[in-house]
Amino acid sequence: MTSSDQQIIITVQGVDKIGIVAAVVNVLAKYEVNIEDIKQTLMQGHFVMFMLCDISASQNSFKEIKEALTNKGAELNMEIWVQHKEIFDNMHNV
Repeated sequence: MTSSDQQIIITVQGVDKIGIVAAVVNVLAKYEVNIEDIKQTLMQGHFVMFMLCDISASQNSFKEIKEALTNKGAELNMEIWVQHKEIFDNMHNV
């Protein structure tokens, strides 16, 4: 099991279109981020995806990975949020 400080939660949302998953996964592969769990849904044309990822093998910092994903989101006209899992968990345990 990976320590929670090396786990991140990625949330992607926006209007559905072809290639969203491929674009996000390509960024993760480039930055050597491992996908541990993934869930996605489509609600009336609105795409939502949650990913639990491990960044421990990456040579890049959390900040660099977050910036790359945020930039990809802008390119796709999608919202992409990246948080440390520990912070995500604390936010949802209030």
